[in-house]
Amino acid sequence: MSLLRDNTTTTPAQAPAFFTLRAKSLPRANVVVLVSLAVATLISHAPHLRPSLWLVLPFITMLLGTADTVRCMRRRWSFYHGGVLLCLYMDLMALTMVLFFLLYPYFVPFSDTH
Repeated sequence: MSLLRDNTTTTPAQAPAFFTLRAKSLPRANVVVLVSLAVATLISHAPHLRPSLWLVLPFITMLLGTADTVRCMRRRWSFYHGGVLLCLYMDLMALTMVLFFLLYPYFVPFSDTH
């Protein structure tokens, strides 16, 4: 028997909450929403909006990111709760922008394509 024993136990490495879908992660939700907004802007050719049904995919992804943001809400008020509310407002503005990109080209009277 040795006088010096190694008392370290090996535990499996845990992935950070950012990569674990079951864990609540506000940064992950924000990244999902902002990346979806960037993809939607690229798909729609932003200054010159073109009709594209591919914008439905970033919209659905944004809905999932917004749901992830809602999961981060807490029952009691705190500054973290206020920050999550601000993130929810950001998500709603981004959702509105993607809906605009999706629907505006189909309204012929309002667009410049005749």
